[in-house]
Amino acid sequence: MKVRNRLVVLLLAMCITVFCVSLAYAAPAAKYHIGIITGTVAQGEDEFRGAEAMIAKYGDVKDGGMIQHMTYPNNFAAEQETTISNLVSLASDPLMKAIVMNQAVPGATEGFRRAREIRPDILLLAGVAHEDPLVVGRVADLVMRNDFISAGYRVIWAAKQLGADTFVHVSFPRHMSVETLTRRRMIFEEACNDLGVKWVFETAPDPLSDVGIVGAQQYLLENVPKWVDKYGKNASFYCTNDAHTEPLIRQVAEYGGTFVEASLPSPLLGFPGALGIDLSNEKGNFPAIMKKIEEVIEAKGASGRLGTWTYSFPFCATTGLIEHAINVIEGQSKMTDMQDLLKAFAVHTPGAQWAGSIYVDGTTGERLDNYMLLLQDTYIFGRGYIGSAALDVPEKYLKISSGLTK
Repeated sequence: MKVRNRLVVLLLAMCITVFCVSLAYAAPAAKYHIGIITGTVAQGEDEFRGAEAMIAKYGDVKDGGMIQHMTYPNNFAAEQETTISNLVSLASDPLMKAIVMNQAVPGATEGFRRAREIRPDILLLAGVAHEDPLVVGRVADLVMRNDFISAGYRVIWAAKQLGADTFVHVSFPRHMSVETLTRRRMIFEEACNDLGVKWVFETAPDPLSDVGIVGAQQYLLENVPKWVDKYGKNASFYCTNDAHTEPLIRQVAEYGGTFVEASLPSPLLGFPGALGIDLSNEKGNFPAIMKKIEEVIEAKGASGRLGTWTYSFPFCATTGLIEHAINVIEGQSKMTDMQDLLKAFAVHTPGAQWAGSIYVDGTTGERLDNYMLLLQDTYIFGRGYIGSAALDVPEKYLKISSGLTK
């Protein structure tokens, strides 16, 4: 009996020792939190995966880490209150130092306002804001998106280099009520006129309408071959919606035409599903991802017709804005310093060349020093970088307005 008791005491002592050692070596809880709101995998997989990458690096709040991730609804246009509630929820955390939202869909501005009421000191960063720049720019500390203004010229120029004689712009009314998207569309039209490319607008179903994402994608699958027949194999196709991108790439690769880049350029957006590529082994390795996609495109005989940025912009917008927020919180960067922002984006994009500019409103001429536009050079599979990032975009395109009423 005494032997048994001694064994029990010894086992208890060992358990206590192991427990104490584990406590001694456990990582300390994060001193502050960063909130990130992205789309779901269905609406914006790349931005979602960017949040996962940052959780892997800095830890999840629920496990004592730094990052708390939430998503906005798939039908975000009709469920803005959910988006607003999520922002308020994050701001209610006393350890929350910054909130990053990518994409900053409708509801972001009001959500930011309410978050600021709760926490006047909290940092608010918006990626790819859908709302008017002059509205969201007055609430957020920083707004950042891909350079949609110069893209209006660069994409048409690139399409022309690929032999395009027609540019087919695919969108729908909701997107054409968005200031940034409509301004780019107006620049597209002007660039087409100047560069000798026929401009065409085709309407496709809104993925947030009753037909949903599946119905919208099915429409593209059925109609892109008809458009290729109608406009010819020298037509270049472009869509404003992520959900439309996969069927567009699939049918362009199959039937002809060119695709310079997505509205939010990424090798992960559309290409894997469109081309039937499993990238699970290459996850997070963008050079390997690009190599595998290029091999499939070459095998399909579509070399020189499909392009993207070598690093996913939606992915980098999430990781870059979070890195920037951390640097600002820790006193290593200034919020509206362009070089500091580019430094944060470079952390997850080795080898890529980023450039940036400050947004100037096309209607009022107002310069928003906290609204930054970033870009990478376009890579054409089977051809290489096309040099669009080095273009000197004529100033007249930068002054074209959307024509929407402010």
